[in-house]
Amino acid sequence: MNMRSLQPTPFIDDMSHPYVHVATGKGAYDNTRQVLSQINLAVVKGKRVLLKPNAGRIATADSGITTNPQVVAAAIDAFLEAEASVAVGESPITGVKTMEAFEATGIASVARERNCPLIDMDARQPIHVIIEDGVALQSLKVCPEVLEYDVVVSIPVMKTHMHTVVTLAVKNMKGCLWRRTKVDLHMLPPIKDLNDKPLNIAIADTASVLRPHLSIIDGATGMEGLGPSAGQAKKLDLVLAGIDPLAVDAVACSLMGLNAEDVPHLRICAERGYGVIDISRIQVNPARWHDFISPFEPPPDNLSIQFPGITILDEMSCSACQSTVLMLLKRYRSQVFDSFTGQENVTIAIGKGHLSIPCGTLCIGNCTAQYKKQGVFVPGCPPVATQILEMISKNELEESPDNLIE
Repeated sequence: MNMRSLQPTPFIDDMSHPYVHVATGKGAYDNTRQVLSQINLAVVKGKRVLLKPNAGRIATADSGITTNPQVVAAAIDAFLEAEASVAVGESPITGVKTMEAFEATGIASVARERNCPLIDMDARQPIHVIIEDGVALQSLKVCPEVLEYDVVVSIPVMKTHMHTVVTLAVKNMKGCLWRRTKVDLHMLPPIKDLNDKPLNIAIADTASVLRPHLSIIDGATGMEGLGPSAGQAKKLDLVLAGIDPLAVDAVACSLMGLNAEDVPHLRICAERGYGVIDISRIQVNPARWHDFISPFEPPPDNLSIQFPGITILDEMSCSACQSTVLMLLKRYRSQVFDSFTGQENVTIAIGKGHLSIPCGTLCIGNCTAQYKKQGVFVPGCPPVATQILEMISKNELEESPDNLIE
């Protein structure tokens, strides 16, 4: 079955000068209710509404990694009061089970309290969507609920991102791609005559058919630096919402001390006419919203991972594996060295683009499976840091370079 886009939007906005609403200082639940009270939700009466938070990892609300459950709770309540039928759906990163992620994030608890269904959007077979004017992508495998529900609401966390500068309402829709096809966007070859990363072009291609009808950005606790999961939590106590996801993302960028024009996927989307990122054209409420700006530490320009005594071989890896290695080394570097007794330097490989790797390398993730006999192979997409540590600690790695961990 081929379909082209989401259901038509029921919301009305001035698309040349879209509105974005910001609330702060009242806590995650009340901030969310305040911004939604300024949007006409009466148009969703009798409709099916799908809330798409960021619940793609096992994390808690105060981590800045996943959407605060109170933001989701407020959205559920607002749409139920508008007499809509509401569900919460997610397709997490590979290796994470949807319902376990919902439990860990606290979203499952608030949904149960409201008798709101939780949907594992990977459970059913995907719908193939053609991207007629795609540059990096010509088609997508999309979780079916995204195209079946009348209204899709993107509810991301306000975060920086090591590959895309930020991950907000537009990029959160990447989590609507079925199962591990999300990873494919990180593995695209360079596109001739274009300087932008294929990933950013692919996100824009995705946005051509998967722009949400409404966007709510959770700024209760965001993440700065090495997001989406290895950065530092940043408490903000704000929420913003609007109909045009590009405009909402642009205002969020400004609140983060960033410029939307410097975010490649947002710039490409705006150039294609998918929405507005020019702040001068966006009607932001309240007028004093600039007072809420709190600059985020940006992701580093050089994404090479530098730790004394550690060599990282990274060829065409995705952010999931990079985040895993960062977390492993930030928390457990000494234990990693203890497992490689007698070695002055530990070499770690991630990504699928290696032509060769040295003997004795710690190969992390399924993309390195072809080199598993070169040293130590830890499968997963990606494995989590504690799993890597547990597995390598069981092996006398210095005695045999041919150890295989599976």
